[in-house]
Amino acid sequence: MAPSTGGTGAGPTGRQRLAAALWPPRASRAQFIVALLLFALGLGLAIQVRSNTDESRLRGARQEDLVRILDELDSRNKRLQEEKRDLEQQRTELENSSDQAEEARRQTEKRTAQLGVLAGTVAARGPGITLTINDPGGHVRADMLLDTLQELRAAGAEAIQINEVRVVADTFFSEDLSREGANAVVEIDGHRVEQPYRFEVIGNPQDLEPALNIPGGVVQSMEREQATVSVVRSEKIVVDALRQANQPDYARSAPE
Repeated sequence: MAPSTGGTGAGPTGRQRLAAALWPPRASRAQFIVALLLFALGLGLAIQVRSNTDESRLRGARQEDLVRILDELDSRNKRLQEEKRDLEQQRTELENSSDQAEEARRQTEKRTAQLGVLAGTVAARGPGITLTINDPGGHVRADMLLDTLQELRAAGAEAIQINEVRVVADTFFSEDLSREGANAVVEIDGHRVEQPYRFEVIGNPQDLEPALNIPGGVVQSMEREQATVSVVRSEKIVVDALRQANQPDYARSAPE
């Protein structure tokens, strides 16, 4: 008889056992929790680093700059409180007036005039500032002018005119890049605006001017682009560029 060659075959190699242990991956509940905690820790560190970066800017600011920033925040809070008191007073007058119809008519006329100023359909005058930006190098772009407008609005500007364009709620900025090799031409609501950019702004000068001069604010940003900026306070600013009131095509007033 032929000798038997039976017996078990050779077992898996060490490399094969290692590959079998690693693939397919098997994540236990504990491993999943550890991975989730590590992700949360990384996210927290990223947020902390960003927060520390913002705080470091304030640490490096001068004392007078910090005082100016606090004054601006305090002024914004006061304006909101005043608006709240005005609305509460109007409600009280309506509730207590012996002739509520006449009082409602008077307040409606007052509100109409206010909305006309906001909509740009009537001229406005009052205290404020004139902001003039000269940019001979053509480095001030449309987005920087938009940032300036937003800063003025946040500081309480009630009526704004840039050169001959009245600024309203839906005002937009764009650039005409069609001229090859030339600086971009800024357009506001489709109207071409030439330099110098002149902002006529009605509001409290004591709030408007500091808002533009805060560290890293409008004035410093413009000056970094080699532009010259002047801010002049005035007790009489006239905003007389007008917008045509457009009748909505679809929207109609609805009874309450």
